[in-house]
Amino acid sequence: MNIVVLSGSPRKGANTDIMVEAFAQAARERGHAVEVVPVARKRIAGCLGCKYCFSHEGVCAQKDEMGDVIETLKSADMAVFASPIYWFDVTAQEKAAIDRLYAFGGIGFPFHKTALLLDSHSDGVYDAAIAQYKASCAYCNWEDQGIVTISGMTERDSMATSPKLDEVRALARKLV
Repeated sequence: MNIVVLSGSPRKGANTDIMVEAFAQAARERGHAVEVVPVARKRIAGCLGCKYCFSHEGVCAQKDEMGDVIETLKSADMAVFASPIYWFDVTAQEKAAIDRLYAFGGIGFPFHKTALLLDSHSDGVYDAAIAQYKASCAYCNWEDQGIVTISGMTERDSMATSPKLDEVRALARKLV
């Protein structure tokens, strides 16, 4: 399976990157191709809602780095959304990339399987992100493969010693 991970952390090498790498490594060990796209470190503007993409085969009117992300996703069987929680939701950068998936509205989504990986400092901050993800899965007919939340990320590299990384790896290993 071809898996594309959209990582919403603007902090290179920090907790979300550690979590994403654990997922990617475990998936690769099971024979999957995995590409990690650090959307938070790309120049991606918010969706304009202009519907240009609907009449131009999924090509957006905006000429930023989301065009490359869309091209990468065209060969994906699965998309994984990974983000730290900032103010009770995914990062603004991750949300901008998700909103720009609107480009697939006119041509259909190439991927039908998805998963959600979230990390945060505190417990009890995941409801909004999970609700949005579940609503997107229902609306877009995506098959949710799993959701993993990891709290307690108090330091930049707290993830490296988190026992919950085993859940991330287990999710990757169960993919068919």
